[in-house]
Amino acid sequence: MLLFPMFGTMAIAFILAAALLPGSLPAQAPADSTEAAGFEIVKYNNPGAVADLGVGLWAWPLPMDYDHDGDMDLVVSCPDKPFGGLYYFENASGEAVPLFEPPRRIGDALKDVQVSYIDGKPRVLVPGAEFMDFSNARPGEKKMLYPVDSILSDFKKKPRFNQWKLVDYGQDGDEDIIVGVDDWSDYGWDNAFNEKGKWTNGPLHGYVYLIENQDGNYRNQGRLEAGGKIIDVYGAPSPNFADFDGDGDLDLVCGEFLDRLTWFENTGSSERPVYAAGKYLRNSAGIIKMDLQMIIPVAVDWDKDGHIDLVVGDEDGRVALLRNTGQVKGSMPVWESPLYFQQKAGNLKFGALATPFSTDWDNDGDEDLVAGNSAGYIAFIENLDGGNPPRWAKPRLLKAAGSVIRIQAGTNGSIQGPAEAKWGYTTLSVADWDGDGLKDLLVNSIWGKVLWYRNTGPAARPRLAGAEAVKVDWGGREVPRPQWNWWDPGADALVSQWRTTPFATDWNKDGLADLVMLDHEGYLAFFERVKKDGKLVLTPGQRVFYGTGASGFNSRHAVTDSLPGPLRLNTEKYGRSGRVKFALADWDQDGLIDILVNSGNISFMKNLGKKNGKWFFSERGMIGVPVLAGHTTSPTMVDWNKDGVPELLAGAEDGHFYYLDPGSNK
Repeated sequence: MLLFPMFGTMAIAFILAAALLPGSLPAQAPADSTEAAGFEIVKYNNPGAVADLGVGLWAWPLPMDYDHDGDMDLVVSCPDKPFGGLYYFENASGEAVPLFEPPRRIGDALKDVQVSYIDGKPRVLVPGAEFMDFSNARPGEKKMLYPVDSILSDFKKKPRFNQWKLVDYGQDGDEDIIVGVDDWSDYGWDNAFNEKGKWTNGPLHGYVYLIENQDGNYRNQGRLEAGGKIIDVYGAPSPNFADFDGDGDLDLVCGEFLDRLTWFENTGSSERPVYAAGKYLRNSAGIIKMDLQMIIPVAVDWDKDGHIDLVVGDEDGRVALLRNTGQVKGSMPVWESPLYFQQKAGNLKFGALATPFSTDWDNDGDEDLVAGNSAGYIAFIENLDGGNPPRWAKPRLLKAAGSVIRIQAGTNGSIQGPAEAKWGYTTLSVADWDGDGLKDLLVNSIWGKVLWYRNTGPAARPRLAGAEAVKVDWGGREVPRPQWNWWDPGADALVSQWRTTPFATDWNKDGLADLVMLDHEGYLAFFERVKKDGKLVLTPGQRVFYGTGASGFNSRHAVTDSLPGPLRLNTEKYGRSGRVKFALADWDQDGLIDILVNSGNISFMKNLGKKNGKWFFSERGMIGVPVLAGHTTSPTMVDWNKDGVPELLAGAEDGHFYYLDPGSNK
């Protein structure tokens, strides 16, 4: 539907549009003319295939023998959209490192849920309370343990992580409570880099509290210390107390918001713990790091060999095992490097915030997917048979110049600060960018630097060269960039807002691949490709796309400017800028190329035609029914049923893919 929140009637919007346009445009179609019933999650459709075990965005693992058959299963809480819930992965083989069954939803997601092992039995807690029955059904009744506000009152801002566990801290036979809490007060949020790329706000903090059981009454003893100082890890402490080194007392392993784990050795006794200063877990390969961040480690003897292992959830929904070898080196247990669990393939998935582009990547006559994700990877997902629905292979990470492509923010690449160091948010399109007949990659990311990877062939087995900057002939003027970027672009570089699709297409039908994407101020711009002195040249972006009604939006495609004008698909600044994913296609089959853009699911912007060198679009609202996004989605067009009419595929925040056939509800 048309959205005009500042005006009472549609007539007012058309009056404004008429004032803007130097003539009339085609009549607008009914608002519901392209609405469809809903999206369907895409399956592997590939019996026998194996995939990474995963839920949606963010895995909170609860390792336990859920079905009481003597082996370890996995229950995982996932707090995202649309795949939020509590999921059970069955270990049907009984092996120590099994191939798990696909997930089965057993309930709603539990926020900040943690499992503790007391006398070998799992105990499941959420902040301030314990579930009294957590087996073979949805969680049972909760028993309140201690007021949550007794911890939260210490903080200026509400913590994002509030992790409660049981432990017999002083080995005196009763159950104490350990709480891990993070603090973002010093960190602030975004736009705090100086001109040299140094973060001028503070770090994240992660503290561990002891709520001691004294004769059946709990008392908050405050923050624990190690090495004579208050324990303070880099956010999200996820505390785990256990006898990791086999010397009879309880040591401590903490996680963090990033990717590492910290070891605190108990140098005191069982009854009177004293903790040494923290050291990052390491083995012969170096400091142990998880593949992504927002990690959630859980201590458990997974393989039942008498040594306490770590099961760790990652931000992209995967779960890994860090096996304790039982060896101790340098006063620290030796863990193996992370081994990510596998499952029988069910739902097709690629990490989190998947950004698919449909193309025949291997030139075999069917539509494959090339996709980015939050971790900064790019994968080729092969369509194995061209059927409907297709049969998919496991995502295969693409390489460039012989190395896996992974774009990451590092310490200063994210406008939201160094806490996002492991994220890359790759988003892309595929096109023959250099005119040699081979499909190349055009990529944007968390940096906002637009890159291309040249395909050196052959067509059936693409091989990518190293990344090159997409260059614009700026005519000698200063290279534009978002005003909040601390860094300057290279000569002739194209720098857009972060996490926005660089859509390569021959927009003006002259046989050359152009680029349509957000410019440095969030306007949708046409970067035309021309030949100059026999060479392909990209010209500066032209703001030739106009909204006849609403013209300004935020990153979720909510209207921020209801007046007609140049399309500004994100009007916001700093960390709220960019984030826009879109596809160009004739969605309503009227011969004009429309815009499909991320929103609660995907929204349709109808092309009304061209006048005096400008293209005019009308906002028509969301397509379909279910909400697929907490933050964003990413559309691409497919034709799996081969009827010549585009169908819609959305990569979602949960890393899954959702398919909509516009003809399915007719």
